[in-house]
Amino acid sequence: MNIILGVVINVLIMLAIVYGLFIMQKKHYSFSKRVLVGLVVGIVYGAILQGIYGAGSEIVSQSNTWFSIIGTGYVRLLKMIVIPLVFVSITSAIINQNSKNLGKMTGLIIAILLSTTAIAAFVGASTANIFNLSAEGLQYGESELAASERLELKLEDFKSKSIPEQLVEVIPTNPFYSMTGQGSTATLSVVIFAALLSIAVIGVRRKKPESAEFFEKMIKSLHDVVMRLVTLILRLTPYGVLALMTKVVSTSNFNDILRLINFVIASYVALIIMFIIHLILLAIFKLNPITYLKKVAPVLSFAFTSRTSAGTLPLNVETQVDKLGVSEGHANLSASLGISIGQNGCAGIYPAMLAIMIAPTMGINPMTPIFLIKLVIITALASFGIAGVGGGATFAALTVLSALGMPVGLVGLLIAIEPLIDMGRTALNVSGAMISGLISGKLMNQVDINKYNS
Repeated sequence: MNIILGVVINVLIMLAIVYGLFIMQKKHYSFSKRVLVGLVVGIVYGAILQGIYGAGSEIVSQSNTWFSIIGTGYVRLLKMIVIPLVFVSITSAIINQNSKNLGKMTGLIIAILLSTTAIAAFVGASTANIFNLSAEGLQYGESELAASERLELKLEDFKSKSIPEQLVEVIPTNPFYSMTGQGSTATLSVVIFAALLSIAVIGVRRKKPESAEFFEKMIKSLHDVVMRLVTLILRLTPYGVLALMTKVVSTSNFNDILRLINFVIASYVALIIMFIIHLILLAIFKLNPITYLKKVAPVLSFAFTSRTSAGTLPLNVETQVDKLGVSEGHANLSASLGISIGQNGCAGIYPAMLAIMIAPTMGINPMTPIFLIKLVIITALASFGIAGVGGGATFAALTVLSALGMPVGLVGLLIAIEPLIDMGRTALNVSGAMISGLISGKLMNQVDINKYNS
């Protein structure tokens, strides 16, 4: 088939599906149903495209270039509002808190994020052992070797700074530069600046109430405008999910997936187990897990398809506040910190599984209590340390493996299946952030139970 004709036909079909989702919106189908339809139709359409043309065909590539106007465009819109949302949300939330509650709230959220990551590391290690995963016998192709070499270079850069130095870098020297979203620490830097600015306002309130009142009104107005912008962009979620899922399925190399199928299956088993643990934690704190599942489904669906925790932040905050009844302070802080600290999937399960796979090649029994305890502690601490450098799962793996004195080449080998596994990891990361908001809020009586159960 002529390439241009094929691309035109594919784009017209995509536009027809988009129009169908638009009609569903006009007929007032629920947001969750439209997101689910976008997800399922995207999978089916992507599979059809790959079945007809092949994953590497020029028609599929060019079609996805046009689809990216919807998919990538939506993700970029979400990322566009992350920094303004973090700033106004954290500032307005803390201004309405007293400084004593702020410290307790922050401490609880970080403790929950790190604790669940430690549990995730143990789950990842146990699952890798049950599936008998090992780095022995895995073949390195040319692309994998190149990826491993790049990671070795990254590791050298990474080792040049200690974890304390990486943490210090989170403190912004120029908050306005951080607000442009530049640099790996931008989000956390904005969180810190907004928190300090809010504490300053609380102090000014006692001595110069007029100045504090003016600033609070300005922040409230800015918050209202930004939240309206968030609402407008979130309405595009079903379309974004459709385009993103179509691209993922139509371009996936199933030969690579089959070659490492055991690792893929083991990864998702571990992710599912950890997600079940999230639900058990909710039940322990007397929050209905089924209600949680129903209300967070659209958020996790988008996190799954987009593979971006930062891009999911607006959905995360909105769902916690409007659907789960979490206070704005807990929702905004847990969602913002959860982007970089204590990521259950990327910084917990993934590096722990790699360490278990590599250990036997170095003559180490990975299931000895001493090794497991060391692995869990290092993984939990590393999940905090990577906040200073960014890079998600790759840097988390580099941190843990290098701390254990293990080679990082296996990370390069798994680059081929990274997108597939990263989808599940991102969804778990976002769930972990929401769980930290819910549990910390419940402990501090900052969850509207009636709204949660409605």
